[in-house]
Amino acid sequence: MNPLLRWFSWVVLVVPVTIVLVGCSADNGGSSSGSDGADPARADRGAVIYQEYCASCHGLNLEGQPGWRMRNADGTLPAPPHDASGHTWHHSDQLLFELTKLGPSEVIGGGYQSAMPGFSDILHDDDIWAVLAYIESQWPDEIRAARNAH
Repeated sequence: MNPLLRWFSWVVLVVPVTIVLVGCSADNGGSSSGSDGADPARADRGAVIYQEYCASCHGLNLEGQPGWRMRNADGTLPAPPHDASGHTWHHSDQLLFELTKLGPSEVIGGGYQSAMPGFSDILHDDDIWAVLAYIESQWPDEIRAARNAH
């Protein structure tokens, strides 16, 4: 095959595939998905954001509010723990992201009552992912391994 034709064929095939692959992995509006608690820089940033926006309800040490499984008089549940004693690790990264960004009432729907607001007007998507990375980084290795096995 003519070298020029071979080069042209390569460009015609490889360049479009590369563009598609780069487009699929491109940063979507400045947000990166996935909590990745194994990324220390992201988890450290998330710890700062968590302390400012989340700790007042979910606890300084992710311990949640007492009686978090029993409804309050207004029908809402106290803030659950995000440490290994809670159920946070049972949920997917995407669901946790949506619950944080939009609020449980919006995500669950059907008149579900929650005292937790959505943070879409307060936190950038990257900030939410960083908080989730911090939370995940605090779980024991066996919890993270069990979660990643799903």
